[in-house]
Amino acid sequence: MIDVQDLSKDYMQKHKDPGLSGALKGLVKPEYKVVHAVRDLSFHIGEGEIVGFIGPNGAGKSTTIKMMSGILTPTKGCVLIDGRDITKHRKEVVRNIGVVFGQRTQLNWDLRLGESFELLKHIYQIRQADYDRTLDELDRILGIKEIIDKPVRQMSLGQRVKGDLVASMLHSPKVLFLDEPTIGLDVSAKFALRKFIKEINRVRKTAVILTTHDLGDIQELCERIIIINHGVMMEDGNLSQIVDRIAPYKTLVVEYYDEEAPEHPLCEMILHEGNVAKYRFLKNDLTAAETIADLSKVKTIKDVSIEEAGIDDIIKVAYGV
Repeated sequence: MIDVQDLSKDYMQKHKDPGLSGALKGLVKPEYKVVHAVRDLSFHIGEGEIVGFIGPNGAGKSTTIKMMSGILTPTKGCVLIDGRDITKHRKEVVRNIGVVFGQRTQLNWDLRLGESFELLKHIYQIRQADYDRTLDELDRILGIKEIIDKPVRQMSLGQRVKGDLVASMLHSPKVLFLDEPTIGLDVSAKFALRKFIKEINRVRKTAVILTTHDLGDIQELCERIIIINHGVMMEDGNLSQIVDRIAPYKTLVVEYYDEEAPEHPLCEMILHEGNVAKYRFLKNDLTAAETIADLSKVKTIKDVSIEEAGIDDIIKVAYGV
């Protein structure tokens, strides 16, 4: 569905020395340096995949999404969507993609929400029967008709995001790009957004590329993640496999009856506060049952729980935190 081949984006950034002399020098003889926002990214996303595209601020996520959706032209490389280069065949390709930017809206602030939808219907030349059927389907997921007569400028952030999601799917695209769609949303709005993504993926087999800093979105929606940093690919693969490889450990939380906590020869005690101790061990070397049995021989245990390594652990490692 999507083929990204050696994708790069460079910018020329003006350099200025500090002070008045630097400002004058910059006017007479400006100096520029090349900033590599994205460097040689290559990956494939198949039909119906939900992929988490993640990285720290300034990693190049939004720049990549903008190139994949035809907003920016790559310095090098290409993006093929359904076999067509989006730079060379932009008009044809954009009919098969939808884009939602969490910090911007494609809705017209001076119109009612329904009027914005009608405008998009004419832009994409959607047949009335198809438009009605799609709107009914999206209303079932998001309950959009409750606010369809409300002016966009009077909507809450969550309502506008719902409107943008519907607007992005009215023309039934095969690919949906979501760039930080959950920024500022409350719990109920996030739940509705996740439900929407799952439903359109299940029913329509829409490929979804999601950039987010919300780890809950990644864990609930994505089986595959792509991690980039400084515009360079860091990881690409199955989420659970990456977690097992980067963070191949478990953490055993043990509560004792008093504040003395024994050491374990195969575990690292990473925390000891009061009568609670946390032991970290490699899953391939030891099991939780063995660890509990060993510790209980030394001291009586009151309670135990197990913490699995999660997405936040691999993010810390991949980002170098």
